[in-house]
Amino acid sequence: MKETAYAPSLLTAVDPAELSVFDTLYHQYHHAVYSNIYKLIGQKEAAEDILQEVFLALWERRHKLDTARVAGWLFVTSYNKSLKYLKKKSRENAVHLSDDTLYEVQEDVTSEDLYSLRVSMIEDAVNHLPERKKQVFKLCRYEGRSCDEVARMLDLSPGSVKDYLKQANRQIKDYIFSHYAEASLGLTPLLLVFLQ
Repeated sequence: MKETAYAPSLLTAVDPAELSVFDTLYHQYHHAVYSNIYKLIGQKEAAEDILQEVFLALWERRHKLDTARVAGWLFVTSYNKSLKYLKKKSRENAVHLSDDTLYEVQEDVTSEDLYSLRVSMIEDAVNHLPERKKQVFKLCRYEGRSCDEVARMLDLSPGSVKDYLKQANRQIKDYIFSHYAEASLGLTPLLLVFLQ
């Protein structure tokens, strides 16, 4: 009976405003994050599990994260958790993947500094895009919207949206490799998936 008396106090200990913000972030980003995870691992059930892990990590770090950087953080976290999953599966299946297929990621990448560096590099590059390309890129990559949907939203042709996205991808890659030459080596696989 002690559990019953204790459980309500746990629920009241959570700030309703925090739940509301979390709920909003989940609904805003879960489709895009899921799509990125699924692109990497190609398994529906595993992608759903990783999605839950990512949003659990978001909840656990909610007091440490800047809401303006949540989109980038979600992407980097989902990428790292997806790679961890793939490495675990490859060990279980006794399949040896070459270093060209997967780059080395520490098993317990929890360093906020590493996350912050990767997120900052991507955000810096995105912020240096011309306004229209930035807008198209954010809608397609951060929010997971289709090119057709973005075209309707911005009153552009789908071909223009695809062209803007292609140019934005190239400019982001070029910007990161020119401004973060040494740090970008560990980011290359992240960019290749993110900019597909």
